[in-house]
Amino acid sequence: MSDPILHSQRQPPMPDIMMLLSCLGYCLDNTTPRRLTKIVEALLSMTGRVTMLGISRWSEPGGSYRTVQRFFNTAVSWGKVQWLIIAHHLLDEQDVLLLAGDEVVVTKSGKKTHGLDRFFSSLYGKAVPGICFLSLSLISVKRRCSYPVMMEQIVKEKGQGCPKAVKAPCPGKRGRPKGSRNRNRRKVRLSPYLRFVQGVIQQMLALLRANLNIVYMVFDGAFGHNDALQMVRRTGLHLVSKLRHDAALYFPYEGLYRGRGRRRKYGHKLDYRHIPNQYLKTCSVAENIQTAVYQMRLWHKLFADPLNIVVIVKTNRHTGARAHVVLFSSDLELAYDKLIDYYRLRFQIEFNFRDAKQFWGLEDFMVINSTPVYNSANLAMLMVNLSQVLIRALQKQCPAFSVNDLKAYYRGRKYVTETFKLLPNLPEPIFIEQVISKVTDLGRINHNLSAA
Repeated sequence: MSDPILHSQRQPPMPDIMMLLSCLGYCLDNTTPRRLTKIVEALLSMTGRVTMLGISRWSEPGGSYRTVQRFFNTAVSWGKVQWLIIAHHLLDEQDVLLLAGDEVVVTKSGKKTHGLDRFFSSLYGKAVPGICFLSLSLISVKRRCSYPVMMEQIVKEKGQGCPKAVKAPCPGKRGRPKGSRNRNRRKVRLSPYLRFVQGVIQQMLALLRANLNIVYMVFDGAFGHNDALQMVRRTGLHLVSKLRHDAALYFPYEGLYRGRGRRRKYGHKLDYRHIPNQYLKTCSVAENIQTAVYQMRLWHKLFADPLNIVVIVKTNRHTGARAHVVLFSSDLELAYDKLIDYYRLRFQIEFNFRDAKQFWGLEDFMVINSTPVYNSANLAMLMVNLSQVLIRALQKQCPAFSVNDLKAYYRGRKYVTETFKLLPNLPEPIFIEQVISKVTDLGRINHNLSAA
């Protein structure tokens, strides 16, 4: 039950946590939502590292360490939990949604954490000991933000490390071996990692397709190859990703057929320094940097089908220095501006990882078994979605309201609530409202929150 002290104040309006989580009754038992409510309230107000012991210290009566421990050892269908929160509180029927994926590495020490291995971290620029998760999110094109849905741990099989390079024996003759046949690039044999990613995508689509029509899957440059494209196409989605800056691309051959042999497929190779002006879509200059955008349909000899290519060329008009980025999509009809916009929105998933590590304990948990590790990571991503719901409620009065302000707000409310519980008689509601309004301003960055 909610506290009568909190009901006595009238501003600012804040959704009740138990009401926000009431939609989870469809996929959770009767006990788990109550435990989750206590944990969420503690996470919103606590300071320090987010561990089971820390959560129990900030929980109200009913949130003991044993209760928190039971929750982290309970099997939870987090994909359904995240989807229900998004569908009930964040989804806009008029919005365009993309499916985006990326990996996040959580550094860990010791030797007993489930899935512990060495993974490459872009933050450190090298492989570090830790655990790795694949995160799939829904990206809102209208609101320009990401909603995490699925978070699955990547566990390397034993002996899956990078094999040492072995020098191939020198063949007796040059050329292709006798009797070899051309490979069908559409019927590729997926690696164990791509099969894992494909399985996670299919689970997510099974969860969403009854309610949403997802068309595009956005990944970073790690999926800029034919095997990844064919894997995504098998799920019924179009891939939006990036190629290497030096990718060998060819125009379709437009010459005449000579009457014998196989028809030519590849024409002239694309020269990134001299792209024909007929493919120029837009050109702009800002602060002496010229940005030109080209779009064309090109072939890559390692891909099975032609690609929708967008090349963004930036030129310094003073020094003449040039740089370019090559984006692509399997949808040949996708316009250049949408392709660029969709790929840019992929970075919103990085903000989810930042908030999960900085505020919600993705980098802090100290559990080592499979189920608690899985629950800890997904709980952090659930808090990313719940914080967006709560922040939206307060951004109507304070547009710059942030996660730091949210935690300071709930911490101040908790201090006031626990203090008034010590009084023999409660003060007048107006006085309680004034105290809560004053204390919740402590530690906040943005203070222009007006009365409701």
